[in-house]
Amino acid sequence: MSYKVEPLPDSFAGLGEGPHWDEARQSLYYVDIEAGGLLRYDYQENKVYKAKIEGEPLAGFVLPIEGRPQEFAVGCGRRVEIVQWDGVSPTAKVVRQLFQVQPLLEKNRLNDAKTDPRGRFFGGTMRYIGDEFEFRHGELYRWEAGGQTSVIKGDVGISNGLAWDEKAKKFYYIDTTDYEVKSYDYDFETGVASNPKVVFNLRKSSPKDHLLPDGLTIDTEGNLYVATFNGATIYKVNPNTGKVLLEIKFPTKQITSAAFGGPNLDILYVTTAAKFDQPAPAGTTFKVTGLNATGYPGVNLKI
Repeated sequence: MSYKVEPLPDSFAGLGEGPHWDEARQSLYYVDIEAGGLLRYDYQENKVYKAKIEGEPLAGFVLPIEGRPQEFAVGCGRRVEIVQWDGVSPTAKVVRQLFQVQPLLEKNRLNDAKTDPRGRFFGGTMRYIGDEFEFRHGELYRWEAGGQTSVIKGDVGISNGLAWDEKAKKFYYIDTTDYEVKSYDYDFETGVASNPKVVFNLRKSSPKDHLLPDGLTIDTEGNLYVATFNGATIYKVNPNTGKVLLEIKFPTKQITSAAFGGPNLDILYVTTAAKFDQPAPAGTTFKVTGLNATGYPGVNLKI
């Protein structure tokens, strides 16, 4: 298989994360976490728009709100804020708080989050100050309209990639500090995940060589695409066998996440980071074509 990796124009984010394909707007939304930045790649224009959230130094994720075209749920520290942005202006504004987690754990922040296929929020926290491998004070949460926040999992180091497979009735989850991808049986009517099982192990023979799984997406055939923060690679994996079907290589090391998008949902958009003095093109957002796979669009958050 011959795939092609190309940079999106002017797409830099120092810690790019959380790609979300908005089908209605034919746009890829993503964040620059440590700059409090929101970004939107417009497919038709082949252009990236960038905004800074006023008064917020962190933006862990961005999720469009169902029925409110200029409102987004954004992870600001340990708060999920409703942020107003027209997708073009250089500034975005916090409108109100949706909910908060771990109010007393000031060294934690929200990291990756997504909506399940029914529009529920799933996302988690990580240690932001100090060693997140030593201090596993993060948690994974579920929130749905009209309800309270539920803790799905405790003892989390870095809450990261999430994906669902309705056909297989599965939920997939990554805690980076576990060096693995877990599957859960998932009840799409109740939002309850159960029976965790390791489906992909990224440990190597020496701990210093362990790969760090980061973001995650899934194609319509149920294969996972696992980004590696220290591996310059996205692994296409069959979760039923744990077999690697394809290694997608990039010209930079810190691969943070991926989402399918484009008019036919067959372009894999990939965010990266430029942490710890990584050289260019670190922090560039890429598109991968020629994968002969299609994925699912992002789902709006129901509030």
